[in-house]
Amino acid sequence: MIKGVIFDFNGTLFYDTHLHDRAWDLFLANRRLELSNSEKSSKMHGKNNSQIFKGLFEEELSKEEIKNLILEKENLYQELCLQGPMELAPGAIEFLEFLGDQEIPFTIATASDRYNVDFYFKNLPLTKYFEFDKVIYNDGTIPSKPSPEIFMRAMQVLNILPEETMILEDSISGIKAAENSNAKTIIIADSAEHDYEEMSHQRIKHFDEINRGLFKI
Repeated sequence: MIKGVIFDFNGTLFYDTHLHDRAWDLFLANRRLELSNSEKSSKMHGKNNSQIFKGLFEEELSKEEIKNLILEKENLYQELCLQGPMELAPGAIEFLEFLGDQEIPFTIATASDRYNVDFYFKNLPLTKYFEFDKVIYNDGTIPSKPSPEIFMRAMQVLNILPEETMILEDSISGIKAAENSNAKTIIIADSAEHDYEEMSHQRIKHFDEINRGLFKI
């Protein structure tokens, strides 16, 4: 039986992959650089910004330079978010309310940093469902996915074992991290048409596709 749920955020609870991609396009264009969608998927999605920038630029970057680059890109991304309605993924609120009614603990484990997490809590209805102090985000100490570390920390927060855990993810690196955590159930949020050909997990477009019977004895 599933006793706790861990949500990735970008592309999972919030269908924003296209906004991140557009922000990266703008950021890269300013430097006369360009990446294909497949390159973005392999080099960026599910990874923290520090690792992304180290892969983009050949020269050694200082912590201050990386910080400034992160702010530049994330400001572009946040501006794009605010241009349209910001809403959680289809069916997500109903699923969160179901988990609450069943007293099943859940939290977020995201490669986003504090700057964006604060933005999400300000502009999305997260405080109704999530305790900020239990959210696991990129604080500079967690290795990027496919390392399972971020999910292992979330399990500790929820006080659950891998064999009691459901993880929802969208990125290839994130799915591999979930697999590496030995989570019992992994569900793919198919929000950005990634290539999941080699993945055997259930894929959903809407959260009402999740079998509620998985949470019953």
